[in-house]
Amino acid sequence: MAALVVRGVPGVLKRAHFATIPRRHRHKKKWAATEPKFPATQLALQNFDMTYSVQFGDLWPSIRVSLLSEQKYGALVNNFAAWDHVSGKLEKLSARDFVNDSISHGELEPESGQTTTPSLASGTCSPNLRCFTFTRGDVSRFPPARLGSLGVMDYYLMDAASLLPVLALGLQSGDTVLDLCAAPGGKTLALLQTGCCRNLAANDLSTSRTVRLQKVLHSYVPQDIRDRNRVRVTSWDGRKWGELEGDTYDRVLVDVPCTTDRHSLHEEENNIFQRSRKKERQMLPMLQMQLLAAGLLATKPGGHVVYSTCSLSHLQNEYVVQGTIEFLANQYSIKVQVEDLSHFRKLFMDTFSFFPSCQVGELVIPNLLANFGPMYFCKMCRLT
Repeated sequence: MAALVVRGVPGVLKRAHFATIPRRHRHKKKWAATEPKFPATQLALQNFDMTYSVQFGDLWPSIRVSLLSEQKYGALVNNFAAWDHVSGKLEKLSARDFVNDSISHGELEPESGQTTTPSLASGTCSPNLRCFTFTRGDVSRFPPARLGSLGVMDYYLMDAASLLPVLALGLQSGDTVLDLCAAPGGKTLALLQTGCCRNLAANDLSTSRTVRLQKVLHSYVPQDIRDRNRVRVTSWDGRKWGELEGDTYDRVLVDVPCTTDRHSLHEEENNIFQRSRKKERQMLPMLQMQLLAAGLLATKPGGHVVYSTCSLSHLQNEYVVQGTIEFLANQYSIKVQVEDLSHFRKLFMDTFSFFPSCQVGELVIPNLLANFGPMYFCKMCRLT
């Protein structure tokens, strides 16, 4: 019995010592011992492997390796610079203006005596945009943009697929335009390049991101143009825009926060797959629906909205569009019609790889020979 008591003493002492340790430290020790800490990029890849392998089937391995490979860029020519000179320099790099080359090629291919695809003049695409890319399989890089002779930067480097939502918006001269989630500013800059905006409201909830947007505008757009186009930069809650400025705009771009799939696989900073942001990630489709609904409410009857993400997820893409249209019909008796953008697949098939099976809208999928995207975009017309 004594031996048992003696043998039990160290255990009692150990428990007594453990009891003196503050509970928060005990918890941390236990957590560290039982919960492996994976980087957010690895958690993103695990999530994508589970969901996208089901969504894309046999296409997923190709998309996966492309997402993990170096992204391809386009050079959006700054029309406020000496654009003809800039275009000439980019042509000498063996790059091509994918926008105008594709549309010219489409207009030159008659079928049964008719043009196969709508032209720029018809309002199908926003005009005056010039964006150079290297051809399929060419992984050359553009040099960094420089300050041009007119005091603004010559071109803006961006994922060329990011220009498709702006092209799809079909701006026309004198339009009032809202960019609801505008930062960091590439699409806002493209909207101004069209020369169509009578007024442009560029909004982003994040004040730090709005600062980046302001820097882009100051670097690429002369002061008198910013004033003449009446560019208004704000940091309001985009979900409330329908209440703030309902039935106001001819064209609205709703490029929502999303899982930013490529960024999530390559960068730990600001990665939405960090454990602390799990709830935020799960709530994304709800936020996206609220933003799209606000954008449609801010649009005049007869006006157009383009919804876009840089995610492959149908939960953030088609389902958001369909859910929002149903919500507006039920709650506001507002009828919204999805517009057919299948001609974009034909126009830009030499530059991008498109997923052939979207329920609504179009999706650019990464491909090693054309490693742009992902970029989902869907055009809607508010009928009532």
